[in-house]
Amino acid sequence: MAEIKRILVANRGEIALRAIRTIKEMGKEAVVVYSKGDKDAAYLKVADAAICIGDVKSSDSYLNIPAVISAADLTECDAIFPGYGFLSENQSFVEICNHHNIKFIGPSVELMEMMADKSKAKQVMAEAGVPTIPGSDGAVENAEIAKKMAKEIGYPVILKAAAGGGGRGMRIVEDESYIENAFLACEAEAVSAFGDGTLYMEKFIEAPRHVEVQVLGDSHGNAIHLGERDCSMQRRHQKLIEESPAVVLDEARRQELLEAAVRATKFLKYEGAGTFEFLVDKHNNFYFMEMNTRLQVEHCVSEMVSGVDIIKLMIEIAEGKELPKQEEITLKGHAIECRITAEDPVSFLPSPGKIQKWIAPGGKDVRIDTHAYCGYIIPTYYDSMIGKLIVWGEDRNAAIAKMKRALDEFEVAGVKTVIEFHRKMMRNPDFINNNFDTKYLENYKG
Repeated sequence: MAEIKRILVANRGEIALRAIRTIKEMGKEAVVVYSKGDKDAAYLKVADAAICIGDVKSSDSYLNIPAVISAADLTECDAIFPGYGFLSENQSFVEICNHHNIKFIGPSVELMEMMADKSKAKQVMAEAGVPTIPGSDGAVENAEIAKKMAKEIGYPVILKAAAGGGGRGMRIVEDESYIENAFLACEAEAVSAFGDGTLYMEKFIEAPRHVEVQVLGDSHGNAIHLGERDCSMQRRHQKLIEESPAVVLDEARRQELLEAAVRATKFLKYEGAGTFEFLVDKHNNFYFMEMNTRLQVEHCVSEMVSGVDIIKLMIEIAEGKELPKQEEITLKGHAIECRITAEDPVSFLPSPGKIQKWIAPGGKDVRIDTHAYCGYIIPTYYDSMIGKLIVWGEDRNAAIAKMKRALDEFEVAGVKTVIEFHRKMMRNPDFINNNFDTKYLENYKG
């Protein structure tokens, strides 16, 4: 494949700025698109060119495929970097990029399609020798079949939309008396949210940890991992704090997990960056949950422990270059990321508006990925995340101490943020002692 010279960044906010920086450091040109709602974004001046692609609504701009493609054609870009969200996992968009001879920096349409269908993905992972959660082999056709299957698997079970994500189209069922109503409700929600009512069933793992593995694969059949991340501190299936490594795992189980993820990456002949998400039960057994065929928000913690620029590798993979060998990657220390959102720290309700004070933390091994600044007006039309604060320490205790110090330095006025929530969590004995699971915040009173 030819060298990529000019890349269109088809995203906004902190990930747009993050990508522009790497692209320019690689000696390439960065073009960024923006909506009218982001016309004052500071990163527009950092890019080599900025193209307005529509009105404030995402459907009129960042999700508007003809507008994005036109911007790429107009500026003669040879590739598009999608980031996360928006068009990053849109199969039609990838096909259109291919039709226009624009390199999509990510995996193939076929792999996206395979991993987007959760039941298909589970079957493929089983073939690759990756442990999967006990459940249906494919779609569960009706409530009667669901009832029989739940008896075989054993309650509690969870019904999930095959096309689902973000916690929608899911129902936990504790006993047989609820299965029929749960099936119908789950099916209706799946149709409403995703236009597809296909459901599958799994054994519900109680008090699980959410652990994921960052992988990369190239066109030469090579695959590597950059360690694992613990993303268990979440609220309504939305991650708030991520860290690497996952200290819940002992070294033997960690190696099993990492080897399984790399084996699956090679089995899929995957090209690009991807993440295998697993549930880990109280006995440290791990089960494949899903694969995200894109960059993750929390990729930064993997970069901090590995010293690798993941976006740089994604671009090099798209150019046909080979990945470094696994033995060339050294994982050391501990990294923690706190997502900084413009939300009330108790209710988590959005708090858009003008930032009147912005004093960001600094110091050794403190990283902040953000597009925000003093005077920036946070729009109401998009996700409320305004940045990510990431720290590295020699071990977990050192990383917690550093994060605590960094959060205490962080001052934002004019809008509410979750900084105070994170300050409390860094002093929370349960967090410090690694005594939590994915449901912890449901009962947390702060």
